[in-house]
Amino acid sequence: MEETGKHKRKKKQIKQNKKLKIAVLGILIFIFAIGIGYIGYYIYNNFKSQNDDVLSNIAVDDKQITETKTERILQLEELKKQNNDIIGWIEIENTIINYPVLQCEDNNFYMTHNYKKEYSAEGSIFLDKDYNWELPSSNLLLYGHNNKNKTMFAELLNYKEESYYKEHPTIRFTTLAEDKTYEIIAVFKSRVYYKSEKDVFRYYYFINAENEEEYNNYINESKKASLYDTGKTATYGDQLLTLSTCEYSQEDGRFVVVAKKLQ
Repeated sequence: MEETGKHKRKKKQIKQNKKLKIAVLGILIFIFAIGIGYIGYYIYNNFKSQNDDVLSNIAVDDKQITETKTERILQLEELKKQNNDIIGWIEIENTIINYPVLQCEDNNFYMTHNYKKEYSAEGSIFLDKDYNWELPSSNLLLYGHNNKNKTMFAELLNYKEESYYKEHPTIRFTTLAEDKTYEIIAVFKSRVYYKSEKDVFRYYYFINAENEEEYNNYINESKKASLYDTGKTATYGDQLLTLSTCEYSQEDGRFVVVAKKLQ
């Protein structure tokens, strides 16, 4: 009788263990399914972001295209009707960087919103609020996130390699007034400095040069900090374009690309 009782208890224990294993397996499958779903959603959004060619969906009248008013300017005029904050379009050929550029009264809104003013963790490419279109100012200072899915300005970090620069030496920047090419003159790593730090290059304060000395200082400091010599420079009066994104090798790190407009 005692052996029979032990046998029953053993069978019961085996059944309980089996149920437990099935339950654990079910939980693991559920977690795995959620993980696959999340990865799929991430990949889909990544693909969608990288292939959302806004301009290609905007048709323009070819008869309106002139030497000074290109197809892209006409497309930009149409796009601006969706959001008056749209002030330009930036493209680096053969890269993901191909986006509208926005500007508003602060430098925070488009860090978390797309060009449609919808919430987006990826943010947008935006021009510093202090750029004055009436002057115009000396330096178009553009910001964009270094997103993990490689959108916005993440690919700027490829310029750490001189070989990448040689393959992508220019930037196309289009506004309602002009469609121009900018040649890169310097690329460098920087960071946001503490107020107490002296004799440091705060590139992010340079929007408009008060004089030739201030302008030349920005160029000289950019060239000095550059990771390699591009063989290009700018002279007082040249319109500058500076692209800035986060770089994580140091606290509050930044990666910067400086270019000048070709006439």
